[in-house]
Amino acid sequence: MTNAAEAPTEKQIFKVALASIIGSVIEQYDFLVTGIIAATVWGGVFFKLPGLAAIAAAIGVYGIGIIIRPLGAFIFGNIADRHGRKDAMVYALVLMGVSTLLIGLTPGYDSIGAVAPILLIIFRLAQGISFGAEFGTASTWVVEQAARSRHRAFWGAWVGFAIPIGLLLGFGSVIVVKSLMSHADFIAWGWRIFFFIGFLVAIVGIVIRARTEDSFVFERHRARKAVLELPASQVWREMPGRILRTSMVNAMFSGAFFLCFVFGTSYMKAVGFTATQAETIGLIAAGSMFIFMYLGARLADRLNRRIVLLTSAGVFLVFAIPYFDLINTHEFVMAMIAEIIGFGFVFGFGYGAIPAFYTENFPTRYRASGASLGYQISQVYGGGLIPILAGLMLHSAGIAHAYVYIGLMVMAYALLAIYAILTTPDTTGADLER
Repeated sequence: MTNAAEAPTEKQIFKVALASIIGSVIEQYDFLVTGIIAATVWGGVFFKLPGLAAIAAAIGVYGIGIIIRPLGAFIFGNIADRHGRKDAMVYALVLMGVSTLLIGLTPGYDSIGAVAPILLIIFRLAQGISFGAEFGTASTWVVEQAARSRHRAFWGAWVGFAIPIGLLLGFGSVIVVKSLMSHADFIAWGWRIFFFIGFLVAIVGIVIRARTEDSFVFERHRARKAVLELPASQVWREMPGRILRTSMVNAMFSGAFFLCFVFGTSYMKAVGFTATQAETIGLIAAGSMFIFMYLGARLADRLNRRIVLLTSAGVFLVFAIPYFDLINTHEFVMAMIAEIIGFGFVFGFGYGAIPAFYTENFPTRYRASGASLGYQISQVYGGGLIPILAGLMLHSAGIAHAYVYIGLMVMAYALLAIYAILTTPDTTGADLER
């Protein structure tokens, strides 16, 4: 364990950074594969409903895993601020691993009737609660450990690196599993393999996290006997404006993720790209995130958090409609450029600063709670709402006109983010030991 009077070494920071990203990798892996499975498999396996109704029900179950996340942020934020970041991260990963395994083991409607969808909903809710713990508390854990480092944003960005890692792991798993079996076998039982993989990764993560020390900032905080009884409730009372503004910043990034990666892939298929072309473009854009995230983190440390966040938000603001114009050319290279800018740069570059931004905006006594709540609330009205509204606009206005309305919608999110960034104090160099 680190002596409270000493700053952790680079090696000690690295260990916490590695432990912190495990759950976020599973979260992104689950986001991708569960989204695919919910839309293509769950409707027929778990619901005795006509075609479209079954698909809608399955996607609804997928959606509740996102809507429930703020509750997970509240529960595990309390644990992290009372008992330690490490303990909260271990408990969250245990819940994540167990619920993921149980989803993979749940029999279909033909085996146990209406109990099947009920169990699926329960396990998906548990999984969503565990995901609600991840990003904010994981960011807090590693950024606090790097509190005295000149590279604090870089170390925080390790939590962000989990996003492209999880997406690439998900893509790779889908490609490999589908290539090894027939479509009928995949629908019958092959889809469950993804959840078993997630469970195994969770086991590895639990072992790594259990063997890793807590942040030295929290250890000093606990030694001063300054731990609050209900930190998540107190941060709501004392800093509601800060929670709202930080959520407004990430709502834009969450929207960029869902719009350009999720909806964008569907949009490319709708305008004539093959599934293989759309998925290849998505993979390339996800890979480019590593480069932009690294650059964003380095610049956030060298300059400040605000410049990096404003750059991403500004690019998203002016690129929202041209993004669709490039895809509408029906040219692979143009669509790839659109995804690299709209997804790879906007999301990746901004996320070089986001983990440090969230962590530095709240004091130690309720830092994990504040960071987690702000982040997860943004996932609901940012990432969860934008694809739904985009789909409705596409259905009502048609492909030829909908992209203009969709572009205007996400421009509004970008303007809100810019407002929030400008009205939130720049936290570069903030004292995290307060």
